[in-house]
Amino acid sequence: MHMKEILNLSVAKLKRLAALKSKIERLQSQLEAVVTNGSRASVKKAGRKRRKMSAAARRKISLAAKARWAKVRARKSK
Repeated sequence: MHMKEILNLSVAKLKRLAALKSKIERLQSQLEAVVTNGSRASVKKAGRKRRKMSAAARRKISLAAKARWAKVRARKSK
């Protein structure tokens, strides 16, 4: 609905539109609650984006971890 059309509506129709909009919003929130089993936390968690780690960064971390474990094993064998 365009702004000019809204301006030409009567007060009663505007009140009815506001009531319907409010009812639609309540129904949408109820529908969302049913879909997510009433858990708001899962909605926030699902929206969170995961960070991408480059192959080079994964390799660096892997090599560092292997070096740390090699030190641990070296100390145990003494």
